[in-house]
Amino acid sequence: MSLNTLWFIFIAVLYIGFFVLEGFDFGVGILLPFLSRDKDPQQVDVKRRLMINTIGPHWDGNEVWLLTAGGATFAAFPHWYATFFSGFYLALFILLLALIARGVAFEFRGKDDAPRWRSLWDWSIFLGSLVPALLLGVAFGNLARGVPIDANMQYAGGFFNLLNPYALLAGVTAVVAFALYGAIFIALKTDGEIRQKAHALAGKLWIASVIVMAALLVSTYFQTDILDKLGVNPGVVPIVGMAAMLAAGYFIHKRMEGWSFAMVAVGIAFTVATMFLILYPRVMISSLDPAYSLTITNASSSPYTLRVMTIVTLIFLPVVLIYQAWSYWVFRKRLTVESRLVY
Repeated sequence: MSLNTLWFIFIAVLYIGFFVLEGFDFGVGILLPFLSRDKDPQQVDVKRRLMINTIGPHWDGNEVWLLTAGGATFAAFPHWYATFFSGFYLALFILLLALIARGVAFEFRGKDDAPRWRSLWDWSIFLGSLVPALLLGVAFGNLARGVPIDANMQYAGGFFNLLNPYALLAGVTAVVAFALYGAIFIALKTDGEIRQKAHALAGKLWIASVIVMAALLVSTYFQTDILDKLGVNPGVVPIVGMAAMLAAGYFIHKRMEGWSFAMVAVGIAFTVATMFLILYPRVMISSLDPAYSLTITNASSSPYTLRVMTIVTLIFLPVVLIYQAWSYWVFRKRLTVESRLVY
């Protein structure tokens, strides 16, 4: 296996890790205004604090996967980074603002007990979760479908080229799937009334998720070159992803939150993996001329750079994985309204 392929796989793994780990974070934020509804304003705040505390120890660590994926792309495939970040500049700028607002909201909402103050930051968490989920889905939809790239490796379209029906469907799919993921995570991490409400909502969101994911799968055969790349039978990866999402419905019905959470995680991971399978060996597909597409060869750094990066990654990656696994183990217990809530 060449170092170019190895780093393509590594970047794919980083994005998959981000979607799997940050997906339920986004889902909790998206559901924040809805699962916390109550006639008593004080109970609304208690429920929102409970929901936020389920992801409080993890959200910032999970976002590191996105930063690492961006950094790895810059170092391993600088032409990919340049074309992607210049062509998707406005969308990525909005994404960055949303993530900043979300991070600030987690830290600031508890600084004052005033209802308006907390409501401001709660809605910032909602928008800071909804907007990135939507934009990332749209971005990956466009990567799989192809965007106008000229012979100089420059994006030749405008912002509205990115808002095509297929990419928007991918964005909606990401939002719905993350909302389902978040509902199951809340049911897994809490007890009492909020757990019951999250479980009931998860059943409804599962139906919506299966519908939009099936629509995305069918659309992929018409909007991308998956037939040329993977054939009518796309292989085990997308089939396992869809099967896992279907299996999640069974486990939700049986109130087996751990298994349903795992099945949705597998569904999301294999869906993102399918997008990278459609890409390889390309990293960005040109809709103007296939010859203009960026590949793991013409977009990569020098062999020496890739070798050094590989050595550094092999040394430090296990440390990061062990630390993050340890943090999940430490904060593994369920939370209730009687728990010591930080946020």
